[in-house]
Amino acid sequence: MNIFLETVGANKLTPKQVLTDPVLFLAFGFGSGLAKKAPGTFGTVAAIPLYWLIAQTDWLVYSILTLLVTLFGIWICQAAADKLGEHDFGGIVWDEIAGFLITLWLVPFSWAAVFWGFVLFRIFDIAKPWPICWLDKNIHGGLGIMLDDVLAGVFAGVLLWLMAGQGWLN
Repeated sequence: MNIFLETVGANKLTPKQVLTDPVLFLAFGFGSGLAKKAPGTFGTVAAIPLYWLIAQTDWLVYSILTLLVTLFGIWICQAAADKLGEHDFGGIVWDEIAGFLITLWLVPFSWAAVFWGFVLFRIFDIAKPWPICWLDKNIHGGLGIMLDDVLAGVFAGVLLWLMAGQGWLN
């Protein structure tokens, strides 16, 4: 039983093509988006080591890197969708990486924050409450792929920040 996709997108790319193309490798979250089931969750898991690395920096560097990941993600996601021949293919998970970094932006590093940030981000990303669902359905292209996860990250981040303020993440 193979847990990875055998072909990817309308253009039927192989996993090898995804892993050897720098844009697709990033868009697929370093390969995590090749999972047959729950690629968004695997993409969020793939964001944890990246988060851990940049969480070692000061707030300004973290902010700049998160903004770059997010803004560059618009191009990455559009380029990946073009190569796949399919808009917002589930394996494109760069948006989850950006959303997770946004979720954890305003809280100090702790493994409790990572855990609760992961849970909250996945809830908002999957449930897509308004206005996330509206963005997901009405904004297209690379911006549309990124925007719903950015907003899910903002919503999750606000809740995580409130939890941190109450001392629940210590």
